[in-house]
Amino acid sequence: MDQNQYNPNNISPGIYRPQSQFRGDLDKKKEPKKINWWPIIFLVLILISIVFIGWKTWSVMKERKMGKPIEVVTNQNEVPIEYPIANPDNVSPITGIACENWQRRPIAVIQTADKTARPLSGISEADMVVEMPVLPNGKPRLMSIYVCGSPTEIGSIRSARHDFLHLAKGLDAILVHWGGSQFAKEKLNQGLVNDMNCNDDGGASASRYCFRKEGFTNLEDSGYIKFSEILKGINNFEYGLENRFSGYAHTEELPVEERIDGGSLKVGLDFSAGDYYVEYRYDKETNSYLRFWAKKEDIDRNNGNQIAPKNVIVLIASQEIMLDDNKSVYNNVQLGDPWYDESESGEAFYYLNGKEIRGRWKKDKSRIDSKLLFLDQNGNEIKFVPGQIWVEVLEPSRMLKWEIDSVLEGQIQ
Repeated sequence: MDQNQYNPNNISPGIYRPQSQFRGDLDKKKEPKKINWWPIIFLVLILISIVFIGWKTWSVMKERKMGKPIEVVTNQNEVPIEYPIANPDNVSPITGIACENWQRRPIAVIQTADKTARPLSGISEADMVVEMPVLPNGKPRLMSIYVCGSPTEIGSIRSARHDFLHLAKGLDAILVHWGGSQFAKEKLNQGLVNDMNCNDDGGASASRYCFRKEGFTNLEDSGYIKFSEILKGINNFEYGLENRFSGYAHTEELPVEERIDGGSLKVGLDFSAGDYYVEYRYDKETNSYLRFWAKKEDIDRNNGNQIAPKNVIVLIASQEIMLDDNKSVYNNVQLGDPWYDESESGEAFYYLNGKEIRGRWKKDKSRIDSKLLFLDQNGNEIKFVPGQIWVEVLEPSRMLKWEIDSVLEGQIQ
């Protein structure tokens, strides 16, 4: 037999394939392999975007961290800004309600908004509360201000942000907080605001007056202070307790028969299903705005009362990202601070007596101790209903909706 003739017994080990199949594979190899460029292009575009955003953020943060040097009042005895007294004697300069402590200097406490810390303590007795985003996702922090109210305990206490400092100074308030951002501590270490720091890492060390409350899963939620200890600390630091804040003017409440049946104010600090979504339900009988947080009644841990301010203010203010030296992300809210802000005024919406009033807010950014002004469209100061004032600071892109209802039925939808 011809040795070139096919003999199955002489083939090398392996997988046998008919010649026709082998020829087909050869034909396939001759065709160039097609490359799908779209995933590669997509990845390149993402990398370019990341590099650009990183460079832009770094350049903006470099400028923002420097701030703008200005002359600020650091000594309370030096040339305070004079505003006309807004109320008669014997009433709180903020709520307009008569009380024993009407001449007491405001005390501002930084409190968390985290769901794990709720309900908060002391909020229902505050003369004013400022709720302001501290992170770009809309997560807020609160500053509760006390003149007449003296709650047994206040908490959960959290760290200060620089955006709150000039607001506290404008109220001539003593600030109580548990630590702070790098930007806040830089200002507190300069003595620009009288403060008590429960974390002893900036400003006036005051951990001996604070305590950790039991019953919280997260340690950061457990920071508390007794009001009697605040007063003790103020005395030991020799801050003084005489009020010098001129106050906000007040008007009479509408008679019940002239009030609307009901209304709903929705404030979208985050999306409507989020932990920081806020809604107020106007109550005709009490002429107040019942507060709901994440679609649940917002109550005070101390007394079980639902938070129900007589006045709700919504200030519109843009935000920017700030990075500290450790690349931690913070907000800078354009609310007229003298260090990083370019804006010192913006739109405002006021809700009182069941009505919506449009106007503007203003804060002179050349002075840390300037008063936060609440103005109508003619530039006149708003007159509030006597009672608690709640201030919401809202980014322009967030939801704000006021609806008047003829009848309120059921739960929040």
